[in-house]
Amino acid sequence: MNKPVVVIGIGEIGSVFARGFMKLGYPIVPVTREMDLSIVAAEVVAPELVVVAVAEKDLQATLKQIPDVWCDRLVLLQNELLPRDWQPFGFDHPTVISVWFEKKKGMDSKVVIASPAYGPHAALLKEVLATLDIPVRELGSESELLFELVLKNLYILTTNIAGLECGGNVRDLWFEHNDLACDVADDVLDIQESLIGRKLDRRALMEGLLAAFDGDPDHGCMGRSAPARLQRALAIAAETGVSVPVLQRISRRG
Repeated sequence: MNKPVVVIGIGEIGSVFARGFMKLGYPIVPVTREMDLSIVAAEVVAPELVVVAVAEKDLQATLKQIPDVWCDRLVLLQNELLPRDWQPFGFDHPTVISVWFEKKKGMDSKVVIASPAYGPHAALLKEVLATLDIPVRELGSESELLFELVLKNLYILTTNIAGLECGGNVRDLWFEHNDLACDVADDVLDIQESLIGRKLDRRALMEGLLAAFDGDPDHGCMGRSAPARLQRALAIAAETGVSVPVLQRISRRG
């Protein structure tokens, strides 16, 4: 029998991973916010993987509670994720997947583009999600992973924050509000550069953004998390001393 897989956070995305693992014969240990991770770890000392599927806002609090016996088998999949989010906790080589499929209540998973994954368990994630017809692309280096994480951040933050002003879908955003899209993307990339401490290949990132737009042109811009994403971006900009005039303007209008 396969070792169990611990899934912390059984929301829409967490349930997708749980279903994929079960299709391959892995028992699932679901962990809700009311449960004590140390108690679960005492019962499940050596799981195959520990999938951290909590919301972005809950990630840091969750990582602080990860028991030592689980540290070498983590899978992270949050939006707005960068290495700075896990490195302070000593998780040197977590498996990280940038999720490019949407899962809402009452609907099946909808793929935008293939989800890139990197780390010791990337191949297993590819096998797991293949059971649900969700494509995964394995990456070959940490630099590739960093690019993909920034690209997902660019997509999420640009569409959500610009959507606060123009609404609509990503096709409308690019073709009818192109100046807004590009200006928001510039502010977002300024923040990302401040967080990773290096310059980015902005042309390649914008090309990746357009490829994601092409993957699902009808994807709505403004999710329910958009206001919170804008406030988090503004807080990071203030903390790092980055000027974000377009984000400030959108915030004042809201």
